[in-house]
Amino acid sequence: MWDNTGLEYIGDATPDLQTRMWDTLRGATPKDFTVANPMHLRLRAQANPQRHYEIYIIEAMDGITSDDIRSMFKANPQMAADTIRNCGHCFYSARESREKVVIV
Repeated sequence: MWDNTGLEYIGDATPDLQTRMWDTLRGATPKDFTVANPMHLRLRAQANPQRHYEIYIIEAMDGITSDDIRSMFKANPQMAADTIRNCGHCFYSARESREKVVIV
C-alpha cells in the first residue's frame, strides 16, 4: 500500500505453517497472521482521497521478504511502483491521472 507520499504498508500474508503446526500439536491456539485486514486498508484509503492510495496484492518468490520490497521502494520508488502495478493484483486504486479536463 502506498500513496502520493510514498510506501505506507507492507504485510506478509504467508502463513508460518511450522509454527502453526507446533502450536496445534501443543494444544495451544495457533497465532493469527500479523497482516492488516485488507478492508481496513481500503477504508483508510477511501477516507483519505487526497492521498491517492494504491493497494496491490502480489505473490513473491521464496526468499523475497517484505524488507526486500521496502528496500526496493527506498532505492527507486517509481520503478518499484511500476513493477508492482505490472505483476500485482490491484485491490484498490485512487491513482491520480495526469489527464485533466480542460473547459474551453
